[in-house]
Amino acid sequence: MRKQRHKEYPDCPIEAALDVIGGKWKSIILFRIMEDTRRFNELRRLIPKVTQRTLTNQLRELERDGLIHRKIYAEIPPKVEYSATKLGQSLQPVLEAISLWSEVHLLANIVAEKESD
Repeated sequence: MRKQRHKEYPDCPIEAALDVIGGKWKSIILFRIMEDTRRFNELRRLIPKVTQRTLTNQLRELERDGLIHRKIYAEIPPKVEYSATKLGQSLQPVLEAISLWSEVHLLANIVAEKESD
């Protein structure tokens, strides 16, 4: 079930942004879609820990919030592709900054801890 969304964010623009891209999977899904147009099963392979139901729900929310576009091809079997909208693409520098921060501050520490064991 989707969390309650607020209509206004008078004191915290971070809260507004996280309401749209927050959660365990949305940023990861969006990051993968920004790399290239993706089909549903391709996303499942790229993000193996996400369940089918959760991926479906998160894709619907990202589409509803205008961050991704869902294109349905009229063929049998049906083909659906997801791509980032202009609004979604505008998050690319933010997600890349988070990725870089993680590499420098989190992943480097994990590697250092493993090497010291």
